[in-house]
Amino acid sequence: MDNWNDKVKRILKSELMKRGVSNADLVMLLKEIDIHETKASIDSKISRGTFSACFFLQCLSVIGCNKIEVQEFENLLSVAAEPNVEYKKSSNGKF
Repeated sequence: MDNWNDKVKRILKSELMKRGVSNADLVMLLKEIDIHETKASIDSKISRGTFSACFFLQCLSVIGCNKIEVQEFENLLSVAAEPNVEYKKSSNGKF
């Protein structure tokens, strides 16, 4: 997909819609974890699709989204969020 901003915007909007969470609701949920946004700022960020990965994860977290699926429609490849895996460390403690 060429437009990554559009893709991330659609993912976030989709997850909000699945849970029946409006942007106004999102303001209140984010406030509960000490993230202070206005409805207008959230409307703008989501409309543009230009927001940080941090904001994206904060939003998913407060709405209870623990897993997302990212699908490339052009080539029909599907990637799901990586499961919790404990990686083996080398003898010096690094991955």
